Amino acid sequence: MKVLISGFDPFGGESINPALEAVKLLPDTIAGAEIIKVEIPTVFNKSAEVMEKFISEHSPDAVICVGQAGGRFTVTPERVAINIDDARIKDNDGNQPIDIPIKEDGSPAYFTTLPIKAMVKNMIDNGYPAAVSNTAGTFVCNHMMYNVLYLADKKYPGMKGGFIHVPYIPNQVVAKPNMPFMSLQDISKCLELCIEALVNNTEDIKTVGGTIC
Repeated sequence: MKVLISGFDPFGGESINPALEAVKLLPDTIAGAEIIKVEIPTVFNKSAEVMEKFISEHSPDAVICVGQAGGRFTVTPERVAINIDDARIKDNDGNQPIDIPIKEDGSPAYFTTLPIKAMVKNMIDNGYPAAVSNTAGTFVCNHMMYNVLYLADKKYPGMKGGFIHVPYIPNQVVAKPNMPFMSLQDISKCLELCIEALVNNTEDIKTVGGTIC
């Protein structure tokens, strides 16, 4: 199996993005799978263009996009991406689309094809906080997840895809009182466990992962 995993560059005034740094720490082989690590710009449209070039170049069996979700306590594989860009802040090129469909010919939403519940279980079983997330937001993270699954639907049948959000790391919360964080090493280990679950589960497991609200 060949797994392409991406991390975004820093955005929103941050000097570091834990997603990208954690991806860089991953080994080149996990559970027998070849790991291809790439950097993606935090820019609407350009992020999708760069990702499509990487997919065309490497022909991965699965694509995992990783992004920062400051304020979350856990590592959270995403369940769904929606067909809308609605940016609360500008991206790294100054774009701020509001209520713009990502793809006119795309589905209203695409569900992940990664075994997200198996990923969460593998992280928890190894002592790390993790949970399924039901919203990837409406910024570039959702844009990226949607585009990967759109490509799988329209152009690369059989390619699995999805997104994982990760918390801040310690040096990002020095001036953010009471903000949750996780060490960079732990985040990277969680990503490794997610890939391990992907390799070992052709279908997702049936277990509780929903929320009440």
